[in-house]
Amino acid sequence: MASLWRGGLPLQLSNKNMGNEKKSKNLIILAVVIILFVVGVFLTKNQAAKTLTPAEAKAKTEQFIKDNLLSEGTKFTLSDAKEYNAGLYEVDVTLDGSKEPIKSYITKDGKLFVPQGMDIAEVTKQTADSKKAAGATDPAAAAKTAPATEAPKSDKPVVEVFVMSYCPYGTQIEKGIIPVAQALGKTIDFKIKFVDYAMHGDKELKENMFQYCIDQEQHDKMLTYVDCFVKSAAGDQAGCAASTKVDVKKANACVAKVDKQFKIMEVFGKGQSAWGSQFPPFPVYAADNKKYSVGGSPTLIINGKEISASRDAASLAKVICGAFNKAPAECSKAFDATAPAAGFGSAAAPAGAAPAANCATN
Repeated sequence: MASLWRGGLPLQLSNKNMGNEKKSKNLIILAVVIILFVVGVFLTKNQAAKTLTPAEAKAKTEQFIKDNLLSEGTKFTLSDAKEYNAGLYEVDVTLDGSKEPIKSYITKDGKLFVPQGMDIAEVTKQTADSKKAAGATDPAAAAKTAPATEAPKSDKPVVEVFVMSYCPYGTQIEKGIIPVAQALGKTIDFKIKFVDYAMHGDKELKENMFQYCIDQEQHDKMLTYVDCFVKSAAGDQAGCAASTKVDVKKANACVAKVDKQFKIMEVFGKGQSAWGSQFPPFPVYAADNKKYSVGGSPTLIINGKEISASRDAASLAKVICGAFNKAPAECSKAFDATAPAAGFGSAAAPAGAAPAANCATN
């Protein structure tokens, strides 16, 4: 899972696209084992330490997660702390848009936090299943699927970026690539598409449909609307639709048709048992997701190949312009090399921010 923890440990593991795991599972499992070992040693040496009450443990855990572990803008809820054993409290952490809590642990003296216990048998089974499905039985095979840094060439490059409308890293690449797409205009075939599942609740499903409908029926307003949406404070659909003169009535009528065709909200309402995975599906671009093995948001595809690039306009312009057989004059434009921040808003990324982070279940 592309971690929502800043520290890199995953909240959950899923068998969806685990063959595309960008971080070594061996390192993740080893890290958790080390943490649990340290917890055991710590408890042995600190029997006389002051014990927090369950309420104190919950408050300390909540503040710690908020200040140190979650990406900016990520919301969560925390259950009451309950006794797990003589030295640990157990707490359930539930991310906004997810119905499944993540069981985590804090030592009763409040000095160590264990972000997730891992069922060894289950993780081992999931890893074996994913390797079998992907045909990646060794590191060399897995490396063959890594994104390239240079795209195949064509006279008119086809540029597709797959996102989730509320994924902070999807909005990040959109802030970088939209100025490039606007500058290159009709010299490229550019399209914003959506990952075939949503990690940010029903608001994301609805916004995905709204943007899809603008693109289908009011295409000339798509980029200006999305540019406004991602740079607004928290995804201001109404304000951006008004400022970019989107015909909201027409868009909503389209949304109703799309929703009926794909049964998006109907399936969402049935809960996880109907989804077939941890997160609700968004099947509008399911065929393209399958074609390109899209694993998360963002995924950049140029001329049919997944491409890795930094998310500032200058870097994105470089890889796109490199995909022309003969680059047009528009490619000579000087593009902004400042990396945009993840999430909503127009701020630049802070120094040291991880440019390769994404929203994914692997």
